[in-house]
Amino acid sequence: RMQLEIGEREEGYVDAYYGPAEWAAAAKAEPGTVGQLVVAAAGLTSRLNNLDAAGWTPEEVQRRRYLLAHIAAADTRLRMQQGQTFSFADEAERLFGIRPELKPLSSYDPILARIEALVPGEGAIGERIAAFRAPLAIPRDRLQTVMQAAIDECRRRTEAHIALPAGESFTLALVGDKPWSGYNYYQGGSVSKIEINADLPIYLDRAIDLGCHEGYPGHHVYNALLEQTFVTDKGWVEMSLYPLFSPMSLVAEGSANYGIDLAFPGDEAIRYQREVLAPLAGVSPERVASNAELLALTRQLEGAEYTIASEYLAGRMPRDQAIEALSRYRLMDRARATQRVAFIDTYRSYVINYGLGRDLVQRWIEAQGPDHWATTKVLLSSQILPVDLK
Repeated sequence: RMQLEIGEREEGYVDAYYGPAEWAAAAKAEPGTVGQLVVAAAGLTSRLNNLDAAGWTPEEVQRRRYLLAHIAAADTRLRMQQGQTFSFADEAERLFGIRPELKPLSSYDPILARIEALVPGEGAIGERIAAFRAPLAIPRDRLQTVMQAAIDECRRRTEAHIALPAGESFTLALVGDKPWSGYNYYQGGSVSKIEINADLPIYLDRAIDLGCHEGYPGHHVYNALLEQTFVTDKGWVEMSLYPLFSPMSLVAEGSANYGIDLAFPGDEAIRYQREVLAPLAGVSPERVASNAELLALTRQLEGAEYTIASEYLAGRMPRDQAIEALSRYRLMDRARATQRVAFIDTYRSYVINYGLGRDLVQRWIEAQGPDHWATTKVLLSSQILPVDLK
């Protein structure tokens, strides 16, 4: 109930809700003030801490830890609404449960040098990368077909390892004027609405990335398994709400990104792009392999974005300089870097959840044993917190 009321005070805070409709109506009709909600968060924390845990099962102990972590994140978000500021690393840790390492941008220069060798030429590296990748761009009139095929393939590969809830489904829509490239709006009942931002070019590799990340085994599967495990089977109503600025997001984004490599290990993504997506898109598959090599190096630059976001949000890096830094260190053309700054404006320290989240999820899953799909299902059906992945 508290989180629903926070959602009335901050648009986008509630990413998904499929609990009692009357609770949402009550929150909309009479939400508490931000100050009242801060007090409510403190009261819930006190009540949880004062419960007698004698004889509790491990599941009950974890349920309380999970609730406390989410209430702490909610309290931080409320304090930010009141005007309180935190450093980038403090904000990320308080909201998402993990403290990012902020390395100097110069530490990424050796990786840039290797990428420069792959894409030689004049002009800004981001623009050269865009020109290099341009032959792999999916024509706008074929984008819906290619995206649907990619998501269907991600689903087929996921279903071979994870039993999905009966009747699960999604709809796909192309949209524009958004700060993100893709979004999954989970509707409840194992149904999602997946939106793909078609403002900027979408390349063959991104069709697979978005299909896995937003769909299978990513956000759609994560939300569907959480609903089945906790809301349907156990009746834990608190799990019927996904607060965007919470520890759930690091697990959600991290597992969604790891799911790309899980579904398409080794050279399978290259092969699928060449044999299926390129003909559907009507583009040449010539650069698929060299593009994959480039992307593998690009992944090593993800931490640079945290440093850029930290400097920009603190006011130490002007907007134009942040766009230039993203163009250089995240290998984006100016249009894409400008869109990414808009994302940072909106979601702030949320940016850590993608790369850092994937790295934590990957290390944890692969440390559990050889059956990575089985361990992934455990993670997606659990209340494991980011701190538990360290």
